[in-house]
Amino acid sequence: MSVGEGPQWFDSHCHVQEHYEPDVAVLARATEAGVSDLVCVGTDADSSAEALALAALAPSGSPRVWATVGLHPHEASRGVDEVARLLESAIAGPTRPVAVGECGLDYYYEHSPRSAQREVFAAQVALARRHDLTLVVHARDAWDDLFDVLGAEGVPERTILHCFTGGPGEARRCLDAGLFVSFSGIVTFKNAAEVREAATMCPLDRLLVETDSPFLAPVPHRGARNEPAFVPLVGAFVASLKGLEEREVCAATTATARAAFALRIL
Repeated sequence: MSVGEGPQWFDSHCHVQEHYEPDVAVLARATEAGVSDLVCVGTDADSSAEALALAALAPSGSPRVWATVGLHPHEASRGVDEVARLLESAIAGPTRPVAVGECGLDYYYEHSPRSAQREVFAAQVALARRHDLTLVVHARDAWDDLFDVLGAEGVPERTILHCFTGGPGEARRCLDAGLFVSFSGIVTFKNAAEVREAATMCPLDRLLVETDSPFLAPVPHRGARNEPAFVPLVGAFVASLKGLEEREVCAATTATARAAFALRIL
Protein backbone atom coordinates (compact mmCIF):
# COMPACT_ATOMS: atom_id res chain seq x y z
CA MET A 1 0.00 0.00 0.00
CA SER A 2 1.34 3.46 -0.84
CA VAL A 3 0.25 6.91 0.23
CA GLY A 4 -3.18 7.69 -1.17
CA GLU A 5 -4.37 4.08 -1.64
CA GLY A 6 -6.95 3.13 0.99
CA PRO A 7 -6.76 3.89 4.72
CA GLN A 8 -3.42 5.27 5.82
CA TRP A 9 -1.78 5.07 9.23
CA PHE A 10 -0.49 8.12 11.11
CA ASP A 11 2.53 7.68 13.39
CA SER A 12 1.84 10.45 15.86
CA HIS A 13 5.23 10.31 17.61
CA CYS A 14 8.67 9.23 16.42
CA HIS A 15 12.29 10.38 16.48
CA VAL A 16 13.38 9.53 12.95
CA GLN A 17 15.33 12.78 12.64
CA GLU A 18 17.67 11.81 15.48
CA HIS A 19 18.36 8.13 15.04
CA TYR A 20 18.16 7.10 11.39
CA GLU A 21 20.31 9.48 9.33
CA PRO A 22 21.35 8.71 6.65
CA ASP A 23 19.00 5.70 6.54
CA VAL A 24 16.27 7.37 4.45
CA ALA A 25 15.06 3.86 3.59
CA VAL A 26 13.12 4.01 6.84
CA LEU A 27 10.75 6.48 5.18
CA ALA A 28 10.34 4.25 2.15
CA ARG A 29 9.49 1.31 4.39
CA ALA A 30 6.89 3.44 6.16
CA THR A 31 5.27 4.25 2.83
CA GLU A 32 5.22 0.57 1.88
CA ALA A 33 3.57 -0.25 5.21
CA GLY A 34 0.76 2.22 4.52
CA VAL A 35 1.93 5.13 6.68
CA SER A 36 0.92 8.47 5.23
CA ASP A 37 2.10 10.82 7.99
CA LEU A 38 4.54 10.91 10.86
CA VAL A 39 5.41 13.49 13.49
CA CYS A 40 9.11 13.89 14.28
CA VAL A 41 9.31 15.02 17.87
CA GLY A 42 11.99 17.27 19.29
CA THR A 43 13.56 16.62 22.69
CA ASP A 44 15.95 19.60 22.76
CA ALA A 45 16.96 22.46 20.47
CA ASP A 46 19.21 20.33 18.25
CA SER A 47 16.75 17.50 17.69
CA SER A 48 13.92 20.00 17.18
CA ALA A 49 15.94 21.78 14.48
CA GLU A 50 16.63 18.41 12.84
CA ALA A 51 12.92 17.61 12.90
CA LEU A 52 12.11 20.92 11.21
CA ALA A 53 14.76 20.24 8.57
CA LEU A 54 13.39 16.78 7.80
CA ALA A 55 9.85 18.15 7.58
CA ALA A 56 11.06 20.69 5.03
CA LEU A 57 13.13 18.26 2.97
CA ALA A 58 11.44 14.84 3.23
CA PRO A 59 12.06 12.86 0.03
CA SER A 60 9.36 12.76 -2.62
CA GLY A 61 7.09 9.76 -2.19
CA SER A 62 7.75 9.45 1.53
CA PRO A 63 5.11 9.99 4.20
CA ARG A 64 4.30 13.59 5.07
CA VAL A 65 6.65 14.63 7.86
CA TRP A 66 5.61 17.09 10.57
CA ALA A 67 7.84 18.52 13.28
CA THR A 68 7.60 19.58 16.90
CA VAL A 69 9.87 21.79 19.01
CA GLY A 70 10.35 20.96 22.65
CA LEU A 71 12.52 20.10 25.63
CA HIS A 72 12.23 16.65 27.21
CA PRO A 73 12.08 16.51 31.02
CA HIS A 74 15.39 14.63 31.03
CA GLU A 75 16.95 17.84 29.65
CA ALA A 76 15.10 20.28 31.90
CA SER A 77 18.28 21.36 33.67
CA ARG A 78 19.32 23.10 30.43
CA GLY A 79 16.46 25.57 30.74
CA VAL A 80 13.92 26.34 28.06
CA ASP A 81 15.35 29.55 26.57
CA GLU A 82 17.10 27.98 23.56
CA VAL A 83 14.06 25.92 22.65
CA ALA A 84 11.79 28.94 23.05
CA ARG A 85 13.96 30.97 20.67
CA LEU A 86 13.92 28.17 18.11
CA LEU A 87 10.15 27.91 18.38
CA GLU A 88 9.68 31.64 17.78
CA SER A 89 11.99 31.50 14.77
CA ALA A 90 10.29 28.39 13.32
CA ILE A 91 6.82 29.87 13.67
CA ALA A 92 7.95 32.82 11.55
CA GLY A 93 9.65 30.55 9.02
CA PRO A 94 8.46 28.38 6.13
CA THR A 95 8.14 25.15 8.15
CA ARG A 96 5.80 25.83 11.04
CA PRO A 97 5.98 23.29 13.87
CA VAL A 98 2.76 21.46 14.66
CA ALA A 99 3.35 21.20 18.41
CA VAL A 100 5.38 22.12 21.45
CA GLY A 101 7.05 19.11 23.03
CA GLU A 102 7.74 16.55 23.99
CA CYS A 103 7.75 18.03 27.42
CA GLY A 104 6.47 16.98 30.79
CA LEU A 105 7.62 15.18 33.91
CA ASP A 106 9.66 12.00 34.39
CA TYR A 107 10.11 10.99 38.02
CA TYR A 108 11.19 7.46 37.12
CA TYR A 109 14.64 8.38 35.79
CA GLU A 110 14.76 11.88 37.29
CA HIS A 111 17.66 12.98 35.09
CA SER A 112 16.78 16.59 36.00
CA PRO A 113 15.58 17.83 39.39
CA ARG A 114 11.83 17.72 39.83
CA SER A 115 11.65 21.46 40.43
CA ALA A 116 13.42 22.14 37.12
CA GLN A 117 11.14 19.69 35.33
CA ARG A 118 8.02 21.42 36.64
CA GLU A 119 9.34 24.87 35.76
CA VAL A 120 10.31 23.92 32.21
CA PHE A 121 7.08 22.01 31.67
CA ALA A 122 5.00 24.99 32.81
CA ALA A 123 6.95 27.27 30.46
CA GLN A 124 6.23 25.00 27.49
CA VAL A 125 2.54 24.74 28.36
CA ALA A 126 2.50 28.53 28.25
CA LEU A 127 4.28 28.53 24.86
CA ALA A 128 1.72 26.13 23.40
CA ARG A 129 -1.14 28.27 24.65
CA ARG A 130 0.45 31.51 23.44
CA HIS A 131 0.99 30.20 19.91
CA ASP A 132 -2.14 28.02 19.68
CA LEU A 133 -0.02 24.92 19.15
CA THR A 134 -0.66 21.35 20.23
CA LEU A 135 1.16 20.25 23.39
CA VAL A 136 2.88 16.84 23.40
CA VAL A 137 3.29 15.53 26.94
CA HIS A 138 5.64 12.92 28.41
CA ALA A 139 4.60 11.56 31.81
CA ARG A 140 6.17 8.84 33.90
CA ASP A 141 5.51 8.26 37.61
CA ALA A 142 4.38 11.88 37.94
CA TRP A 143 0.63 11.93 37.39
CA ASP A 144 -0.38 14.18 40.28
CA ASP A 145 2.25 16.83 39.59
CA LEU A 146 1.50 16.61 35.86
CA PHE A 147 -2.13 17.52 36.36
CA ASP A 148 -1.22 20.14 38.96
CA VAL A 149 0.95 21.95 36.40
CA LEU A 150 -1.66 21.62 33.67
CA GLY A 151 -4.33 22.90 36.04
CA ALA A 152 -2.24 25.87 37.08
CA GLU A 153 -1.21 26.84 33.53
CA GLY A 154 -4.41 25.86 31.72
CA VAL A 155 -4.63 22.84 29.44
CA PRO A 156 -4.00 23.81 25.80
CA GLU A 157 -6.97 23.14 23.55
CA ARG A 158 -5.08 20.28 21.88
CA THR A 159 -2.94 18.26 24.29
CA ILE A 160 -1.58 14.76 23.68
CA LEU A 161 -0.40 12.39 26.39
CA HIS A 162 2.12 10.41 24.37
CA CYS A 163 3.28 6.81 24.99
CA PHE A 164 0.62 6.22 27.61
CA THR A 165 1.88 3.96 30.43
CA GLY A 166 -0.91 4.24 32.98
CA GLY A 167 -4.10 2.32 33.56
CA PRO A 168 -7.81 3.04 33.25
CA GLY A 169 -7.74 5.51 36.15
CA GLU A 170 -5.02 7.64 34.60
CA ALA A 171 -6.69 7.37 31.21
CA ARG A 172 -9.92 8.68 32.71
CA ARG A 173 -8.06 11.64 34.20
CA CYS A 174 -6.58 12.41 30.78
CA LEU A 175 -9.93 12.15 29.01
CA ASP A 176 -11.72 14.23 31.65
CA ALA A 177 -9.06 16.94 31.15
CA GLY A 178 -9.69 16.91 27.39
CA LEU A 179 -6.44 15.20 26.43
CA PHE A 180 -5.80 12.90 23.50
CA VAL A 181 -4.18 9.62 24.55
CA SER A 182 -1.51 7.99 22.36
CA PHE A 183 -0.57 4.31 22.58
CA SER A 184 2.80 2.88 21.56
CA GLY A 185 4.14 -0.64 21.16
CA ILE A 186 3.89 -1.04 24.93
CA VAL A 187 0.22 -1.93 24.45
CA THR A 188 1.35 -5.17 22.76
CA PHE A 189 3.62 -6.26 25.65
CA LYS A 190 2.45 -9.18 27.81
CA ASN A 191 3.07 -7.28 31.04
CA ALA A 192 1.00 -4.24 30.00
CA ALA A 193 -2.48 -5.37 31.07
CA GLU A 194 -3.42 -1.95 32.50
CA VAL A 195 -2.31 -0.15 29.36
CA ARG A 196 -4.50 -2.51 27.32
CA GLU A 197 -7.46 -1.79 29.61
CA ALA A 198 -6.89 1.92 29.05
CA ALA A 199 -6.76 1.48 25.27
CA THR A 200 -9.97 -0.54 25.37
CA MET A 201 -11.86 2.20 27.22
CA CYS A 202 -10.43 5.13 25.24
CA PRO A 203 -12.83 6.38 22.53
CA LEU A 204 -11.49 6.49 19.00
CA ASP A 205 -11.94 10.24 18.72
CA ARG A 206 -9.39 10.63 21.54
CA LEU A 207 -7.04 7.76 20.67
CA LEU A 208 -3.78 7.98 18.72
CA VAL A 209 -1.19 5.37 17.79
CA GLU A 210 2.56 5.91 17.67
CA THR A 211 5.88 4.12 17.52
CA ASP A 212 8.12 6.37 19.62
CA SER A 213 10.79 5.11 17.20
CA PRO A 214 13.47 3.91 17.66
CA PHE A 215 12.24 2.74 21.06
CA LEU A 216 9.53 0.29 22.17
CA ALA A 217 9.11 -1.84 19.06
CA PRO A 218 5.81 -3.72 19.20
CA VAL A 219 5.49 -7.48 19.30
CA PRO A 220 6.74 -9.41 17.29
CA HIS A 221 9.68 -7.00 16.91
CA ARG A 222 10.18 -6.27 20.61
CA GLY A 223 13.85 -5.65 21.30
CA ALA A 224 14.60 -4.57 17.73
CA ARG A 225 15.01 -1.00 16.53
CA ASN A 226 11.54 0.44 16.12
CA GLU A 227 10.47 2.48 13.09
CA PRO A 228 7.31 4.12 11.69
CA ALA A 229 6.62 1.10 9.45
CA PHE A 230 5.61 -0.76 12.63
CA VAL A 231 2.79 1.60 13.62
CA PRO A 232 0.20 -0.58 11.79
CA LEU A 233 1.07 -3.36 14.26
CA VAL A 234 0.15 -1.08 17.15
CA GLY A 235 -3.07 -0.08 15.44
CA ALA A 236 -3.98 -3.67 14.59
CA PHE A 237 -3.47 -4.68 18.22
CA VAL A 238 -5.70 -1.85 19.42
CA ALA A 239 -8.32 -2.95 16.89
CA SER A 240 -8.21 -6.49 18.28
CA LEU A 241 -8.68 -5.16 21.82
CA LYS A 242 -11.72 -3.20 20.75
CA GLY A 243 -13.17 -5.91 18.49
CA LEU A 244 -13.02 -3.60 15.48
CA GLU A 245 -11.72 -3.91 11.92
CA GLU A 246 -8.20 -2.67 11.35
CA ARG A 247 -9.41 -0.36 8.58
CA GLU A 248 -11.83 1.30 10.98
CA VAL A 249 -9.14 1.94 13.58
CA CYS A 250 -6.73 3.09 10.87
CA ALA A 251 -9.18 5.65 9.50
CA ALA A 252 -10.28 6.79 12.96
CA THR A 253 -6.82 7.22 14.49
CA THR A 254 -5.57 9.08 11.43
CA ALA A 255 -8.55 11.44 11.58
CA THR A 256 -7.98 11.92 15.30
CA ALA A 257 -4.28 12.65 14.77
CA ARG A 258 -5.09 15.27 12.18
CA ALA A 259 -7.52 16.88 14.61
CA ALA A 260 -5.03 16.65 17.47
CA PHE A 261 -2.36 18.48 15.46
CA ALA A 262 -4.85 20.80 13.71
CA LEU A 263 -3.70 19.62 10.27
CA ARG A 264 -5.55 20.61 7.14
CA ILE A 265 -4.64 18.11 4.42
CA LEU A 266 -6.19 18.14 0.97
